[in-house]
Amino acid sequence: MTKNKNTGFSIYHNLLVNASPERIFVAITVPKHLNNWWPLKSSGTPELNSIYNFNFTDAYNWYGKVIECKENASFFIKMTDSDEDWNPTTFGFTLEEKENGTYVRFSHTGWPKDNDHLKHSSFCWAMLLNGLKNYVEKGTIIPFEERE
Repeated sequence: MTKNKNTGFSIYHNLLVNASPERIFVAITVPKHLNNWWPLKSSGTPELNSIYNFNFTDAYNWYGKVIECKENASFFIKMTDSDEDWNPTTFGFTLEEKENGTYVRFSHTGWPKDNDHLKHSSFCWAMLLNGLKNYVEKGTIIPFEERE
């Protein structure tokens, strides 16, 4: 995790996924695919200014706005209605095609505090991104109750 004096604390994770940028883009933007590796249920369309809903439970029913969407290349969401720590944050993906797959650069920036929630979220993102990798490469779906 790093701190930028203007934007708060940030989480970064990079991974190589043995799939095309097109397949990964679908998995990170299309709700029926998102639901297979991250939230319980979601809605939204991959286009600039679209609102996404990420429902984890009734108590964690969050919203964010698409602030960058370049098909098969990048996708970023600014949280608009979530908990106190997540609300000022932006998370997203940059995809770079490589000879042996796609390099996925993930970031979750703008955390106001270096607290336990930030550290727990960083761990959870690492686990979830591994789930994304296994979903795209192998079709593995981890039941929602077993996701970190």
